[in-house]
Amino acid sequence: MAATSVAMTQRDAIVKICGLSSPETLAAAIEAGADMAGFVFFEKSPRHIDLESARTLGLLAQQQISKVALTVDADDATLQDIVSALAPDYLQLHGKEMPARVAEVKARFGLPVIKAVGVATAGDVEAARFYEGVADVILFDAKPAPNAAVPGGAGVAFDWNLLRGVAAKDWMLSGGLDPENVAAAMRITGAHAVDVSSGVERERGVKDVAKIAAFVAAARLS
Repeated sequence: MAATSVAMTQRDAIVKICGLSSPETLAAAIEAGADMAGFVFFEKSPRHIDLESARTLGLLAQQQISKVALTVDADDATLQDIVSALAPDYLQLHGKEMPARVAEVKARFGLPVIKAVGVATAGDVEAARFYEGVADVILFDAKPAPNAAVPGGAGVAFDWNLLRGVAAKDWMLSGGLDPENVAAAMRITGAHAVDVSSGVERERGVKDVAKIAAFVAAARLS
């Protein structure tokens, strides 16, 4: 499936369900009308999938939803294995990759790149500008604690008011979203694209089919 543009009106909000790891929950995301399916390749995460699972899920997703491969400071060999297995439409870099590394990954693999930026202060939002013109999409997520085992998916929100009037062209909102708060988050920030993981789970790392449907519906009605 061709990469989904996030430069949309709020009425046509783009929805990404991240951390999918089973055919059932991938099917639920597709059935609910989500635009993007995120697959995590990071062994410390409870949502991590192996390459064999990636091949299976990639085939199931084909032509129905955009596939996003989430990695954390992965080297080129690891990225190549993931690209070969999943055939993603996007690479999501969720680690400490600097702009030069983002540009290098984009050039090497010929895929659009989503760069996650942790936010706790206005300074973090300002720092994201260094990725403009390099990353295709900037994903604003809650900044993890210094000793956090994983850089996202913790169900923690940040102060959405920090994103009021954000200048980035193509960006997504993540961090602590769920079916109950996504509409408010979109109104406050003006986000046209949202990303959820733990907010649609029944337990850590295990997606809930009903919550996936509810989240997509709430985002589209905002």
